Amino acid sequence: MASANTTPSPLLPPQTDVSSSLATTATATTDDVASKAVNKRYEGLMMVRTKAIKGKGAWYWVHLEPILVRHPETNLPKAVKLKCSLCDAVFSASNPSRTASEHLKRGTCPNFAAVLKPHSLSPLPLSSFAASPPPVHVTNNGNGNGNRKRSKNQTQARTGNINNNSLAIVESTQSPHLVLSGGREDLGALAMLEDSVKKLKSPKTRPGPVLSKDQIDSAVELLTDWFYDSCGSVSFSSFDHPKFRAFLSQVGLPVVSRKEVLDARLDRKFVEAKTESEIRIREAMFFQVASDGWKIRTCCGDGDDDNLVKFTVNLPNGTSVYQKALITGGSVSSKLAEDVFWETVMGIRGNGVQRCVGIVADKYKAKALRNLETQNQWMVNVSCQLQGFLSLLKDFGKELPVFTSVRETCLKIGNFVNNKPQIRSSLRKHKMVGLEYVELIRVPSNKCDCRNNFVHFFGMLEDVWSSARVLQMAVLDDSIKVSCMDDPVSREVVAIIQSEVFWNELEAVYSLVKLIKGMTQEIEAERPLIGQCLPLWEELRSKVKNWCAKFSIPGENVEKIVEKRFSKNYHPAWSAAFILDPLYLIKDNSGKYLPPFKCLTEEQEKDVDKLITRLVSREEAHFALMELMKWRSEGLDPLYAQAVQVKQRDPITGKMRIANPQSSRLVWETCLSEYKSLGKVAVRLIFLHATSFGFKCNWSFMKWYCVQRHSRASLERAQKMIFVAAHAKLEKRDFSNEEEKDAELFATSGCEDDMLNEVFADASSILGFL
Repeated sequence: MASANTTPSPLLPPQTDVSSSLATTATATTDDVASKAVNKRYEGLMMVRTKAIKGKGAWYWVHLEPILVRHPETNLPKAVKLKCSLCDAVFSASNPSRTASEHLKRGTCPNFAAVLKPHSLSPLPLSSFAASPPPVHVTNNGNGNGNRKRSKNQTQARTGNINNNSLAIVESTQSPHLVLSGGREDLGALAMLEDSVKKLKSPKTRPGPVLSKDQIDSAVELLTDWFYDSCGSVSFSSFDHPKFRAFLSQVGLPVVSRKEVLDARLDRKFVEAKTESEIRIREAMFFQVASDGWKIRTCCGDGDDDNLVKFTVNLPNGTSVYQKALITGGSVSSKLAEDVFWETVMGIRGNGVQRCVGIVADKYKAKALRNLETQNQWMVNVSCQLQGFLSLLKDFGKELPVFTSVRETCLKIGNFVNNKPQIRSSLRKHKMVGLEYVELIRVPSNKCDCRNNFVHFFGMLEDVWSSARVLQMAVLDDSIKVSCMDDPVSREVVAIIQSEVFWNELEAVYSLVKLIKGMTQEIEAERPLIGQCLPLWEELRSKVKNWCAKFSIPGENVEKIVEKRFSKNYHPAWSAAFILDPLYLIKDNSGKYLPPFKCLTEEQEKDVDKLITRLVSREEAHFALMELMKWRSEGLDPLYAQAVQVKQRDPITGKMRIANPQSSRLVWETCLSEYKSLGKVAVRLIFLHATSFGFKCNWSFMKWYCVQRHSRASLERAQKMIFVAAHAKLEKRDFSNEEEKDAELFATSGCEDDMLNEVFADASSILGFL
């Protein structure tokens, strides 16, 4: 009886079989969900391809065909692939756009080039290819290569479509693409034939939109304005490009000739811009000349580098107008620069040179600018504040020991990484686990002096710093240890990479360079006036002091370097403008808004007195000093002082800015008009710019401009081009260039194909099942 109870019933499966059945059912459900997702993706790609073939999508779908890869055992869809119809190659379907670029455009496909022969009038139309066939099911045989199976109906369908074109084209049974009797070379001739047939069928082209003459003139005017404003970003030959001409025809515009753009229209635009600039300068009571480009930007050249020196005129109302540009063959003597400065001033106003308050330039403060200031007592000539901060970086590189140590060590690491295949192989291995690094470290050439050029030095710092973690892990590999065993230099570099002291020093240097570069970027964006120079340097001192404390750097040597550079850049006008600008008035305990004399040193206070007496006549000097004493004790009415200092948030940057920058000068010309002598000095000082840079040219345009100097006619045309472009940019207060904007765009934009966003929306869920 007991034996009968222990015997399983033949009608029920054992308990183990029940569990197995449940597991099999769950697996089947998962496979079914995955196969549905794959099918959905396949159908989406087919839908996109069908629309593209009808002319509503990307060009590459003519040559790329979605196919299903089935599981060899379950026969369920496993993945979606893309097959090239020209060479039978099979690719992943994750990014069709990138596949098209790499396989078709870059010449990987052996048959694509023949389709686009230069002598063909147009690409081979879709009608000459076979119609989209039914899905081709590829069965995976397990070794990674799919066996393609085609049905008899599929071949017949292709043949039927080809016969409809009345062309003797035979499809090979070994190849999915068309085979002509003359080979692939016949495709170009076939395209010409079909083009002729289409022209005979429809001799009249589809008319474009009909525009009135005023609309056409306005559109062409805007087009040429955009070309001038681009300042070399758009090639001159673009007007003759057939695609551009076809576009103009499509929108109903006439062909614009390159000769017209560079001759008649350019002359007219130049005259307009020149006249407007002269009127604005003539209406201003005084102005400042700014000159940028004297400083040689390269350190690796052969001494024959050309500089494009640009001159702009800063007006009291805060605007600037372009004056001229000239080419210098490398470094220029101080005497020649002085002559050029004075010729520029004379060329602007002739006999009215006293209207030129001063000059700001990125070089020649010690001699040329000082000589002109001595010869003309009404002038205030200052050096560019931006160049002063950049020069401070060079000072640190030359005089600060930690900079020297880090520079030499980074050079060793850079050469070690770039010249050792084993270390690069190890770096690539660690990149696969998600660690970022640079493929090659930007090591400056032997001709480059990193102490004088921080572009190359900072690039090397960034590369080493960004690769810190992966470098530290790579040197722990046994293969690296073996390869460095007999090389003392490599062992030294490995020890450096494993040293905590080095990475602390690198962080300190990298942090200081970023600190100063961040301030220079703010200077570029803010374009400060000379009254802001003292607060800027005080801010720099504070930040450098905090940096010394954070990284345990002795502060005495660092402070000495900063003060030395400050003394080279300092001008008494900094102190005078700081005292006279109502923007910097300080509220005392009595409620008065008084000039910030307590922020000046004793020497700087004396500088204020000396400068004011120099800028007025001898008869007015005493009255000016008396008015200065009154200004020091009484200051400005609190209501007006608060109005001048009102700030508002910039909608673009989010920073707080002065709401009305011109109010400082306007206060002196209105409610402070009682200060007759001091007021004349104040309004001429507080508007002066502390930076010399104006608009920026593209590098390609600067090189083109320098090349034109060998032809007088070409140089004159280039001068007009740059004048028109600069005038437009300064009018819009656009001080950037297109190359910087493009770099920012590429850094923030992705490379997704918008048309396929919906198709790939389920990609993350599909990956879980594959």
